[in-house]
Amino acid sequence: MPLNCINILTGHLYVKSDVSGFGVVLLEILTGMRTFDAKRPTGQRNLVEWTEPLLSSKKKLKTIMDTEIKGQYSLEAAWQAAQLTLKCLKSVPEERPSMKDVVEALEAIEAIQN
Repeated sequence: MPLNCINILTGHLYVKSDVSGFGVVLLEILTGMRTFDAKRPTGQRNLVEWTEPLLSSKKKLKTIMDTEIKGQYSLEAAWQAAQLTLKCLKSVPEERPSMKDVVEALEAIEAIQN
């Protein structure tokens, strides 16, 4: 679980911790990589920190997408999923979408695919 999901002083989970956790899972799906991998180069070991700036560019997004799912999605759907991931991973819990908003965004992404 990312550190930004836990109040360091109290150890309590934020209400939107599940949203952040979902963002991490979505990132793992998009990239096909683990959240942390000590075998990756130093600047790429933490998946969230490494990919966050790359998720903001369609061109850079292509460089981190899982090659195993290539051709199974449109670039627009991948872009929308990347934007949803960024929203879910916001460091301030109040800035993250609700799970209802996440589900609606996923339904919109699915509609792009169909």
